[in-house]
Amino acid sequence: MIHLYGENYERMQLLRHIGDISQVAEAKIFQLTDGNEKGTDAIGFRTGSGLNFTVLTNRGLDISYADYKGIPLCWRSGTGDVAAAHYEPNGDGWLRGFYGGLLTTCGMTQAGAPNVDEDEALGLHGRASYIPAKNVWVDSRWEGDRYILWAQGKITETRALGEHLCRTRRIWTELGSNKIHIEDIIENLGYQDSPLMYLFHINVGFPILTDGSELLAPSSQVTPRDEHAKDNLSNYNCGEPPTVDFKEQVYYHQMEPDVDNHIRVALVNRSFNDNKGIGIAVRYHKTQFPHFVQWKLCSQGNYVMGLEPSNCRVDGRASEREQGSLQHIEPGGRRHYEVEISVLTSNAEINVLEEKIKDNRK
Repeated sequence: MIHLYGENYERMQLLRHIGDISQVAEAKIFQLTDGNEKGTDAIGFRTGSGLNFTVLTNRGLDISYADYKGIPLCWRSGTGDVAAAHYEPNGDGWLRGFYGGLLTTCGMTQAGAPNVDEDEALGLHGRASYIPAKNVWVDSRWEGDRYILWAQGKITETRALGEHLCRTRRIWTELGSNKIHIEDIIENLGYQDSPLMYLFHINVGFPILTDGSELLAPSSQVTPRDEHAKDNLSNYNCGEPPTVDFKEQVYYHQMEPDVDNHIRVALVNRSFNDNKGIGIAVRYHKTQFPHFVQWKLCSQGNYVMGLEPSNCRVDGRASEREQGSLQHIEPGGRRHYEVEISVLTSNAEINVLEEKIKDNRK
């Protein structure tokens, strides 16, 4: 059964009302042609529920934008959807093309701060988001009374005489849905162990982030990354107004999973639209992502909260190695990662999720 426009429809019942399925939902390929975005291939998804999002195939199959009924769900920087050819790998050059968006992937062999690890200089957050995808497959089909839409493709992080990692990503949703599903498989196609650092940089912005917004999470421990974050620990889970010279704050969370070992977190704005409420929820598996990083930046223009499931912290590969926490993937090894991003469309939905999160902490 399809729930659409406040009604429930069976497949044939719906199809009798339309000329083509693209009238209500589609995944459509297009290309950006202007300035430093030129040549970037994109896929626009419409689910019919009001959820729309854009996937950039030339930028690692990341999600550069999303909205719900015209309400932006993510923060966007001023860089635009910079084409992969403009990638600056050294130091903080990654930021030159960091558009923000709903999802920017960090990894696969480095995530976090620039550093030097075993004589190799590593830039901010690695290469994954700047690698164009190959074998891209965009399609949709009926499965009973469900209509599934997806994009799939592969990126390869490799070099001669070095690592050879391949990631297959499938992003899917369905007609009438408020959810986006991301399924990744990373494989080591090389013949030596490779470092594996992987982080989902989910960037929530205004109007979900605002003064009075709240982070809901089953956190058993919250650890500030530095002294500045420590000074503001009592306010870690609250949105603040855009502030001049606001310095970023980063917190590491230890989370209590549910009975299926899943974690649910959300950023919510209960006062939105005359107290009707709106939020973004993220669901992931704790075994796949044992860490959660919260990035809080309430600066003017740079107004964003990052919800970041990861298998590492964000001080870079050298730090992970030094602490003995650096993950590796063996030759022929495979790692699976699944994340669900959903829209909370009302305070009623927010309250239901909050109760589930509270149950995790009992």
